[in-house]
Amino acid sequence: MAAAAAGLSWRRVSSFTGPVPRSRHGHRAVAIRELLIIFGGGNEGIADELHVYNTVTNQWFLPAVRGDIPPGCAAHGFVCDGTRILVFGGMVEYGRYSNDLYELQASRWLWKKVKPQAPSNGSPPCPRLGHSFSLYGNKCYLFGGLANESEDSNNNVPRYLNDFYELELQHGSGVVGWSIPVTKGILPSPRESHTAIVYCRKDVGSPKMYIFGGMCGCRLNDLWELDIETMTWSRPETKGTVPLPRSLHTANVIGNKMYVFGGWVPQSAGGEISAPDGEWKCTGSFSYLNLDTTEWIGLISDCQEDKSNLLPGPRAGHCAVAVGTRLYIWSGRDGYRKAWNNQVCCKDLWYLDTERPLAPSQVQLIRATTNSFQLKWDEVPTVEGYLLQLHADSPVPPVAGIPGAGIPETSVLSSQGGCSLHQSPQSLPSVPYPEMKVDHPSQTNNLIPNNVQVALSSSSKVEGKEKVAAPENKVTQETMKNHADATGFKESNAPSLLPVCTSSAQTSANVGELHDLDKQSINPDASVSCTVSSSQTMVTQQAVKTESSSTNGAVVKDETSLTTFNSKSEAAETAYVMPSTRVSTEQTNDSHSSRAPQRPSAPVKTRDRRWYDVGIFKNNSAVVNQFYLLPEETLNINSKTEGADVPDYRLLKKQDLFPGTVYRFRVAAINGCGVGPFSKISEFKTCIPGFPGAPSTVKITKSVDCIHLSWEPPASPSGNILEYSAYLAIRSTQLQENPSQLVFMRIYCGLKTSCIVTAAQLSNAHVDYTSRPAIVFRISAKNERGYGPATQVRWLQ
Repeated sequence: MAAAAAGLSWRRVSSFTGPVPRSRHGHRAVAIRELLIIFGGGNEGIADELHVYNTVTNQWFLPAVRGDIPPGCAAHGFVCDGTRILVFGGMVEYGRYSNDLYELQASRWLWKKVKPQAPSNGSPPCPRLGHSFSLYGNKCYLFGGLANESEDSNNNVPRYLNDFYELELQHGSGVVGWSIPVTKGILPSPRESHTAIVYCRKDVGSPKMYIFGGMCGCRLNDLWELDIETMTWSRPETKGTVPLPRSLHTANVIGNKMYVFGGWVPQSAGGEISAPDGEWKCTGSFSYLNLDTTEWIGLISDCQEDKSNLLPGPRAGHCAVAVGTRLYIWSGRDGYRKAWNNQVCCKDLWYLDTERPLAPSQVQLIRATTNSFQLKWDEVPTVEGYLLQLHADSPVPPVAGIPGAGIPETSVLSSQGGCSLHQSPQSLPSVPYPEMKVDHPSQTNNLIPNNVQVALSSSSKVEGKEKVAAPENKVTQETMKNHADATGFKESNAPSLLPVCTSSAQTSANVGELHDLDKQSINPDASVSCTVSSSQTMVTQQAVKTESSSTNGAVVKDETSLTTFNSKSEAAETAYVMPSTRVSTEQTNDSHSSRAPQRPSAPVKTRDRRWYDVGIFKNNSAVVNQFYLLPEETLNINSKTEGADVPDYRLLKKQDLFPGTVYRFRVAAINGCGVGPFSKISEFKTCIPGFPGAPSTVKITKSVDCIHLSWEPPASPSGNILEYSAYLAIRSTQLQENPSQLVFMRIYCGLKTSCIVTAAQLSNAHVDYTSRPAIVFRISAKNERGYGPATQVRWLQ
């Protein structure tokens, strides 16, 4: 098949829930994040409902719309600007067309009829159907369509249009008015049921609108280009085989390609344009135009017969929507049965992945134990699963479970405890989209055993997560010094660097409501993760005296410690072979002598550099306590490359994780095109028994002149908790020199599970812009063994 030769893998969605809309044609659809929003169309009457399909949960639903609800229409203009949708014109009943303009605020499912000003140099657009309505920036571009010359709707006298209008939008809601741009060049010929897309090349900043095909008494296959900056029309020269003349097709831009699917085409391929009374048929042909080179590439031919149901059937008047790099097609009519005197509409929903998925974010740690990790990573849209791999960065400990094995005894980093407790995000009443708690992987681990096709419905959608590189760091000699503060406690056991913790706002479009995307929350959204990095990172610590600050009349004196944090360098992340020793070349002999004897470094063998599969997971989280050992004859230095076949895990042996061992992780997403590139590498260490877990359930409450920070004790204290320390990320010249370096100041030390952060302290806070602006706090607990890992929260600003 041509489709197979082109590497296409169409998938038909076979299982979905909710009220499935009746099949139709002439409808329109747009995408807001993972939601397909479909309106209008006709089949035994014009539809007036608004249907929404969640591509992640495979669920159809009918939102409770309100306001100036428009009548049903077909062959209308339908564009999406953020979370608002604009509807213009269309057929409201046979022979009667509209030129009304409606706006839907999808964040509230609120319809509003809007009345744009008439153009200063002419009349507003007349009622029409089959026009194109394209959005670029804050303007919509209307071209062509079909009008009824007769005032009597029962006496339909068609008039094909090639007028061109510009509609200026107001920010957020409402419109300014219509204008008739003065254009250069020759205007495209009149037509309806054509397509129009807007594309802007990355290397050339001038946006272009492309019009293809349509109907003007006969079908067309001409391509027109409009330079939006100069308002100049032209006919670009194309290479390759131009698709057959067609109308009622779809065109969608993904990357630098315009994908054209379906429509009405000539029954015979002879001649570029058939006579008006020629024979026509629906087609399932599929092509794309490379918009950078203007070359047509055919993917599925017009004459191709597919009886295996591996491709979408022929259709016209369907809708096609791009969600990321995935193309969805739904319904449309597949022909006209004269004997029945009615149209036959398809009921199927298909999707096609047009490119391999992007690399996920670095793997993040939610929880670690002595022999397992609970991991997560940012979800990649429209994927079917994730391939997770690891390798041990140091030799397996000779004696499992001995505290401090391979770790400097005087090192007081959280890597000794090396484990952290998961903390779900707090309730966020005003955040964009309804918030969801972090999904805890089930005991089955969401594992897909044998690289089977992953059902789309098994995916989970998570948006807006933070990408955090989170290393374990080494301590300089200065860290080993004992710093006494005003209360007399020694600083030597304080965590000189608290592990970075993931903080991710997990969002999903609920069935009933879609909140505004621009709103911010002042509440923390946090889940905990501690990470270990390579030997390239360095921590310095010094005692810094701060001015006393007053809160509510009480003077609080505080000695703070500054901690710097370096994220792992690019070189360290791409290096597959790292020495197992954790000793920095910058440390002095005194620093070496103060350490406990280390486990000798084993020679780095080829086997130690190999990546092993943990498995394929349906969701963006995993509980890891084993990995698969590949047969010796299949091993090589890069045992898994992008797109490589996944082995049959049933045939492989499993290896358990060891305590106190550093493991490196990477993850790749899988879609219909195969396995995508791997993420950057993260390192985590299994726990050594005896250290406390991380505090949990952090809450932040704002007052007039301060904030209240509170938390709950670790679920696994491993003894009596002696004290807690809370830290605030602050502005620093070091941070200006190295934006990936966070500097933390201790703002609290004591037995209480709460503290007050003053306005003076907050005025010195660093605002982290790695994703949404936030102030970063860390909290850790100490027992007789020392400080365990920290909980990190991001307080959204």
